[in-house]
Parts: sequence; structure tokens; C-alpha cells
Amino acid sequence: MALTLPAGSARLTVAPRVHVPRRRLTVFATVSSPPSSGGEKAVDWVEATASFFEADTRPIMLFDGVCNLCNGGVKFVRDNDSRRRIRFEALQSEAGKKLLRRSGRAPDDISSVVLVEKERSYVKSEAVLRIMQYINLPFPQLSFFFQFVPLFVRDFAYDNVANNRYAFFGRSDSCEI
Repeated sequence: MALTLPAGSARLTVAPRVHVPRRRLTVFATVSSPPSSGGEKAVDWVEATASFFEADTRPIMLFDGVCNLCNGGVKFVRDNDSRRRIRFEALQSEAGKKLLRRSGRAPDDISSVVLVEKERSYVKSEAVLRIMQYINLPFPQLSFFFQFVPLFVRDFAYDNVANNRYAFFGRSDSCEI
């Protein structure tokens, strides 16, 4: 289609519209699980775990209870949290499994530390940085500087340590907390 203006000096051409398919978003994690085939209703895990934050609004750090590195991390946080601003729960406990579901993770996923706050959850390096904000100096300041490292770089480093934690640090027979 062409349009010629009276002056003859301008010409406007309109090309036919080409349909470009849009990418569809894929949901990787949901807060509630889809209904099972048995006709059961989906569980709202935020509502199901709301009681964890009714009397005590402090965040909960979920950790692998049999990992020596994780247990050492919990001991480090406890020693450096003079105001006792963080609670702890093993990923393998029933409460830990429910809080994992609340965070959009599988109940048997023990691959990452998770920090669950009343309104939000953090995983991997984001959880570590958020935990650093709750403990004594100089860790909140270090957290501020580490946030400028791109997430994919932080999580790459985190995943490499997490995937080899048993080989490097070993396992314990039970959770120390």
C-alpha cells in the first residue's frame, strides 16, 4: 500500500503486518501445589504456615540438618546474632518441609539454605546475603557490597560449594540443633 502526498515529494509505504509469536512464560515454582488427581484441594502453603509467624515474626533459616557445613553455618549465625533475630529449622523436619513448600520448593529439596520471612522467602546466595543483614557488624556492610555481584555469579559459586558440601565437609548422623 502506498500513499502519495499532493506535493509529490513524500511517499508512505506500509508493509503488511507479520505475526511474530510471543514467548510464553513458564512457571518454575508455585506457592501452592496443583490439585491432585484424587480430587483433593490445593493447599495454600502461605496460609498453612501462617502460624509459624503469629507469635514470633522473626525469619526462619532452613538448613540441611546433616550437613557439617550447614551446621557450622548455623553455629556461626547463632554466635554472631547477638539480638537473636533469626530462628532455625532443619529442612528435613516436618516444619521445614512445610516452609519449603511455602517457598515454592519441593519438600524434599535440601540443596539450598532458605530464609523464610513472613512475607517472602530467599534461596541460595540471596538467602545468605539476607541472613548477613540480620547478624552483627561487619556482615550487613559486606552484604551490601556483595549485592553488586550479579546473581548468576553468586549462585554459580553457591551451587559449586553446595553440590560438593558433603565431599568437602562431611555429614553428621543427626541434626545438632
